[in-house]
Amino acid sequence: MAEEPDSGKRFDDSELLEMSQGDPAQARLLRKSLETLAAGHGGDALKEMAQEVLSGRSGLRDAMNVSAYADQLIEQAAPMTEKWVSLSEAEREELAAEGRRAIAAEQEQIDEERRATPEKGAGHKSRHEGRGWSLY
Repeated sequence: MAEEPDSGKRFDDSELLEMSQGDPAQARLLRKSLETLAAGHGGDALKEMAQEVLSGRSGLRDAMNVSAYADQLIEQAAPMTEKWVSLSEAEREELAAEGRRAIAAEQEQIDEERRATPEKGAGHKSRHEGRGWSLY
């Protein structure tokens, strides 16, 4: 998926972070879902929608206002809704627990990445850090 050279836009995860109420793990899982859709898992309309969002040409909220995308999403969600309705309360709780585990695992991965990536400038003293006076 190549971005148009003249678009100048890039995908910004801030919308996903806002939609996930500031939860970086949920935002990352939402991005992964978009990437799955962009790969074609969900039909042509959702593939196009996800590619538009991930390229930065459209926001996710704006994309959901396009009837072709919304219709495809509803069509894809219908079997999942039917399945959910048919589940027992215990089965629903198990699925919810599975979702919580997935979010926790994603958060652990984010935390691990942060621990593995040294902060910019950590352990390196800049000549221009603003502490004291120095000719050099």
